[in-house]
Amino acid sequence: MHSLTKHCLILSLLWLLSSCITPFEPEVKEAKQSYLVVDGFINSNGITTIALSRTLALKAPAANPEAKATLFIEQEAGPRYALRETKTGTYTSQPLTLSPTARYRLAIRTSTGQDYASGFIAAQFTPAIDSISWRASDKGLQLYMNTHDDNSRARHFRWEYEETWEFTSVEFSMLVYTPAMLDLRKDDIYHCWRSENSTAIRVSNTVSLNQNIISQFPLSLLPPNSQKLRYKYSILVRQYALTPEEFAYWDLLRKNTETLGTLFDPLPSQLTGNVQNVTDSQDLALGFVGVHSETSQRIFIERGQLPRVWRPLTGYEDCTRIDTLTRGTPGFGLPGKPVAFFNTPLYTPINEIYKGTGVFFGYTYSTTDCVDCRKRGTSVRPSYWQ
Repeated sequence: MHSLTKHCLILSLLWLLSSCITPFEPEVKEAKQSYLVVDGFINSNGITTIALSRTLALKAPAANPEAKATLFIEQEAGPRYALRETKTGTYTSQPLTLSPTARYRLAIRTSTGQDYASGFIAAQFTPAIDSISWRASDKGLQLYMNTHDDNSRARHFRWEYEETWEFTSVEFSMLVYTPAMLDLRKDDIYHCWRSENSTAIRVSNTVSLNQNIISQFPLSLLPPNSQKLRYKYSILVRQYALTPEEFAYWDLLRKNTETLGTLFDPLPSQLTGNVQNVTDSQDLALGFVGVHSETSQRIFIERGQLPRVWRPLTGYEDCTRIDTLTRGTPGFGLPGKPVAFFNTPLYTPINEIYKGTGVFFGYTYSTTDCVDCRKRGTSVRPSYWQ
């Protein structure tokens, strides 16, 4: 009896404590100015793409691209090459092959006349990717990177990757709504592909190794139920060779963004990079503009190569209901002409319904998000898809 009373008292106290919890939102002072953010690198053997933006307040609703700037790739004591704005805040160059013995930097002039520049850096040679390997285990699909440089010119590496996978919607739609009538569908909105760029920072080096070889570096882990593995999955990996300074920048950025949150994690460190305001040292700029080439490799993994016990999700688990529109329903209209009901982007017709006697009865339909896979990807087969 005393034990029961004790447990009840503890539960009551816990309930009181939980009911007293109120959200705490610390007051954060807004910065007096926004700072330039430079994202990209100088491609020594291809097209350079640089994205410019401004830092945002914590509660800002969207990104803040830096438009109408003037950008040049400058060779030390040599020529310079212009970049043009291809979309708001994004600037690209013509394909370039830069000298491996020269040093280069990025020069920026904003629309307000502020001048920024990165430090001069010698172009780094990026070796080829040896392979992208993978292993299936109880934890999922683990992908690995393998590379080396016999000349030992590259010892610091960074990787980015783009994932693409095939998927299908809930139902194959045979019908399409055209003005005032339903017709047979000619386009396929059942089979689609989706791509996503990595946000994780993946860096490694061979400085402490006897051989300049990176073997089985963990790149990405997909759980066994990942919808990306339902049919066919592809990953395109881009590899970059970095200077020790650029590597230190990316490694610090990785630590600041991925290893914070507990009492035992390191404190965040101030991160700027190698871009500076030419005339105002107090005007900070964020980003590190390296100079290097890029190598890449793509692999495909099919569902049949993975364990049969894996059950990848469809991504449409919430789409469990197929509705029926029958004669007599308001808005049905004449056969083949349900003018009112399907005159909305919310619903998509699937197929016709006939009674056992062959008499037309109505239509099946569902929400467009569940039927039209283009809401979550593209129905255009990628040119590289095997």
